[in-house]
Amino acid sequence: MGGAADDGLPGWVTLLRAPNPGPMTLDGTNTWVLRAPGETFGVVIDPGPLDESHLARIAEYGPFRSILITHGHYDHVEGAARLSGLLGGTPVLAADAEHGEPFDGHLDVSDGLHLQKIDTPGHTADSVCFLIEHGNTRAMFTGDTILGRGSTVVAAPDGDLGSYLSSLETLTAYPHVLMLPGHGPAQDDVAVLARGYLDHRRERLAQVEAAIAAGAETPEQVVDLVYPDIEPAIRFAAIFSAKAQLDYLRHRNRESGTRADGLDGL
Repeated sequence: MGGAADDGLPGWVTLLRAPNPGPMTLDGTNTWVLRAPGETFGVVIDPGPLDESHLARIAEYGPFRSILITHGHYDHVEGAARLSGLLGGTPVLAADAEHGEPFDGHLDVSDGLHLQKIDTPGHTADSVCFLIEHGNTRAMFTGDTILGRGSTVVAAPDGDLGSYLSSLETLTAYPHVLMLPGHGPAQDDVAVLARGYLDHRRERLAQVEAAIAAGAETPEQVVDLVYPDIEPAIRFAAIFSAKAQLDYLRHRNRESGTRADGLDGL
């Protein structure tokens, strides 16, 4: 890919990481600032939490045509309204009307950038990715659908594992496209990551089915068997994931006319 800056990012991409590191946010939320060379207006993806110093830093890179939101979790969207105000009313665009104005399926050409919204529900119902092109470079901004390190939590009730697996299949259709996630480092190929996530999810579902066969009936019991070494600080996330996995297996088995022992009554 041509046009890469010294940090490995395309020259039209700048990373501003929010100061909110933690077990669920890794090094912090990645705020992405995009501006085609020579253009006055840029685009912001995921302004992050309501942190005044972080938002002021983003505003220094203005002006912006729009503020785009990958999904409605607070660590991505909490600062959006405040940033819009700092910028004099720059519109916030989001799939969920709670977080901003709706956008079209194709955001089309904006100040030298071609922007396409790709619906990728699963991590949340409103999760989207953005495929952005400038010249001969393309980048996929994945929010929390795929992370730069580790795996994504799909937490019931807003998260849905069946939708998430379908969204990963969607992203396998973009080989050799740079992946710029909501947390963690950039990765060279979003399709490779999507296939790896699919393999991981299928392996985990097989482990959950084995746990059910061994007598696990609740998410907590699944976690005890499938995630025996889980760190206490993130056990809650594993329980959320186990609930989503059990819901998915229950629905799949109901659709196929079969059931796995232990799924009734969940």
